[in-house]
Amino acid sequence: MIEVYSWPTPNGHKVHIMLEECGLPYRVIPVDIGSGAQFDPQFLSISPNNKIPALIDPEGPEGQAISLFESGAILLYLASKASQLLPTGTAGKYEVLQWLMFQVGSVGPMLGQAHHFRIYAPQKIPYAIDRYSSEARRLYTVMNKRLAASTYLGGREYSIADIAVFPWLRSWKNQGVDLADYPHLKGWFDEIAARPAVKRGLDVLSDRRKPLTNDAARENLFGNPQYARAAHR
Repeated sequence: MIEVYSWPTPNGHKVHIMLEECGLPYRVIPVDIGSGAQFDPQFLSISPNNKIPALIDPEGPEGQAISLFESGAILLYLASKASQLLPTGTAGKYEVLQWLMFQVGSVGPMLGQAHHFRIYAPQKIPYAIDRYSSEARRLYTVMNKRLAASTYLGGREYSIADIAVFPWLRSWKNQGVDLADYPHLKGWFDEIAARPAVKRGLDVLSDRRKPLTNDAARENLFGNPQYARAAHR
């Protein structure tokens, strides 16, 4: 059975949703990133960047166990294992992959910064708030234009590109965005949100979700302890 080391964040939910869509058996090992569990040596042995999610599949390629970190790599692995949600044809495959990379390189990092400076930063810095809120709106515009011409981000079929992007858009209000301003994207979002496997994936660890109001949790996620721990590994 696949073991998923995770927490109820957008990147964690990507993998939860993918597993539910593929119907692969799995169990979740919670990694409480607010308490600093991401610095546990056992977790670092499979996720050296001390980030969730990570995965161990005892029945990996050629029957050998495999461990993976980085949500994009995990989605690609699960798509290959299940032979689902990634086209087999070369052109279709790369059409999906470019939008997966768009999420990994732009949507996740930029919307994450918007969350940080708008919600979590101890000091409100107008330049940073404006910078990342504007970038969030730009990315929403890119996706809205794409979905005006395509049923799904990766083409005509639902794919790992949609799974990767969807969890990040659930917090659109925190990103300084009004989803109603992007009608094609909103229609896509509502359709994805209604999928039974997506609902099940979002339920994973949902009872562990809590507001980030604790100073120690902020330090574990954003402060100096994570850098000090990395330096002494």
